[in-house]
Amino acid sequence: MDHRLSTIDLLLKTTAQKHPNQIPIEDELGSMNYAQLQAAIEDATKQLQSNGIQAGMGVGVMGKNSRYFIVMVYAVMACGATVMPISNQLKDAEIANLLAQSGLHYIIDDQSGPENTKNFELLAVGEGWRMTAYQSFQGKAFATHIEGAALIRFTSGTTGQSKGVIISHTSIQERINSANEVLQIGPNDKIVWVLKMAYHFVVSIILYLSKGATIVLCHDFTAESILDACNQHQGTLLYASPMHIRLLARDQSGRNMDSLRMVISTSTAISVAQCEAFLKRYDKEVSQAYGIIEVGLPIINLEKSKSDPDAVGHVLPAYEVEILNDDFEILSRGAIGHLAMRGPGMFDGYLSPPTTRSEILEEGWFMTGDLATKQEDGLIKIEGRKKSMINVSGNKVFPAEVEHTLNEHPNIQLSRVSGFQHRFLGEVVQAEVILKGEEEVDVESIITYCRQRLTTYKLPQKIIFVEELPMTDSGKLLRH
Repeated sequence: MDHRLSTIDLLLKTTAQKHPNQIPIEDELGSMNYAQLQAAIEDATKQLQSNGIQAGMGVGVMGKNSRYFIVMVYAVMACGATVMPISNQLKDAEIANLLAQSGLHYIIDDQSGPENTKNFELLAVGEGWRMTAYQSFQGKAFATHIEGAALIRFTSGTTGQSKGVIISHTSIQERINSANEVLQIGPNDKIVWVLKMAYHFVVSIILYLSKGATIVLCHDFTAESILDACNQHQGTLLYASPMHIRLLARDQSGRNMDSLRMVISTSTAISVAQCEAFLKRYDKEVSQAYGIIEVGLPIINLEKSKSDPDAVGHVLPAYEVEILNDDFEILSRGAIGHLAMRGPGMFDGYLSPPTTRSEILEEGWFMTGDLATKQEDGLIKIEGRKKSMINVSGNKVFPAEVEHTLNEHPNIQLSRVSGFQHRFLGEVVQAEVILKGEEEVDVESIITYCRQRLTTYKLPQKIIFVEELPMTDSGKLLRH
């Protein structure tokens, strides 16, 4: 195997050799040490190779948060294939769409997702993992335009369209090392984990394991479970979303989390009120971080998390972050403009159409699509989003996908989907709907229709019946 293709596997092997008895994972099954984790990955790698997984393939790993999910993601990369972590909450239609866009050769899953059992055989990894082959993609090399492609994840681009972001082994190593200059994760750290691994793996799971830390998997995301995990294992880092911060701030048990040295909020913006409530409840500051799949973790608010908790913070030493105008010129401090960044570990390209990083960057900058300001001391605040994407507790929702589902409803003529601010849930989905004919249709029946076809976080939380929707001169929906 090309050594460039096995960089991430070698990182973990090195950690296992240095700290064989250190505990990488604490979960409902108990503890396992680094030597056992490495052995499990090697066994899974051999099994995958015997089933045909090899370099030049794209392989999805779908499942719930577990030690086995980690094992399978690492094993796919150890085979030299490109891995796509996939949420087990996706519906069959969403998986079909993902396959059509990505052209994966296989999906390996733990059967916690949709009940689709065609063309699979059970694997002896964990409990009930299966491997589904997609014959239409066999024989076609995956992401040939990217050397050493390790991981792919679909996310939003600056136009709001879903894109397959490809990261190589080299880029993963660069970005985790750059992030750890500030995070300083080491063998004494115990990370209380509540986020979905399918959406958070590189500058989190891979980083923690490469530095010999322990990942404590919470049974669920309730405040009680988070407090239990933190206190039982003396957690040092809580990496969560604003939703988790809100739940914890409202906890009335009186229990604290004294062992935490850092609380990081990520995925979506957090309010001053939420940070202040958490600080009052636990005497712990919340540091907001700006993470983006194309770049990694270039900004974090460690210095001014108390005075300016709504700021995403200061740029990490390895990166450059500036606010640009439409001509890619750097704006004066305090002016609102386009948030642009560059530095090590950036993504290597997009899957389709096949494009490389050099073809995407604008004068060397990656344009995030966010609008921001940068103060004299370098503090960065997000002022808004250029994208039409809706951010539901860190999960990206594309209006066009929800509109497509709504427009297939037999009683709906046309719909327009957007986000709105719910006082507790943050940003959620709402839909304006034009009905067909005179037949009455109730809101619950529309939501039930969507629930059968869409992941829960994509469901409209508000349905507004309208007589007409604004259109552009070319006949397209005029969006908010």
